[in-house]
Amino acid sequence: MKKVIFITIILSVISLGCKENKQANDITNDAEKTTSVPKQETMKTPVQSSAMNNAWVTEIKLDAGSKWQANMETTQGVDKMLDLIKSSDLKTLEDYHRLATKLNEEKNFVVKECTMKGASHDNLHVFLVPLVEKIEALSNTSALSQATIITYRIEENLEEYYRYFQ
Repeated sequence: MKKVIFITIILSVISLGCKENKQANDITNDAEKTTSVPKQETMKTPVQSSAMNNAWVTEIKLDAGSKWQANMETTQGVDKMLDLIKSSDLKTLEDYHRLATKLNEEKNFVVKECTMKGASHDNLHVFLVPLVEKIEALSNTSALSQATIITYRIEENLEEYYRYFQ
């Protein structure tokens, strides 16, 4: 029950944070142009939620075989999140929690500055929802081993952005 409430809140925040609302006709027209991306294999880890295994890649679509055009702020935010992970010296649980706070700030920037609409916007949300869940999990973890795994999964999630967006 808590997970359903949490996901509902996250989706509401993401939807409200976007500057542009979806248009039904845009979604219908853009959805007809999309193609599925082949299913990607995922590693099994002790962290077993759907967000942690990157199952979202089975839901996301390409724009008729091409990458979606993303707004500049979204790409900058993803770049900054990857830089934060790669430049962090993560040794203690507190280090991971500080990283989670910084990642959350960048994620909030991406959501706030969202100007995408239509199918590209919908697919950005497919990418963002599990990322939000992973960052939240990193914030709340009490085990160093899980923090390491979650951070790895966040990095994987962020790197996959470039497979679907430009």
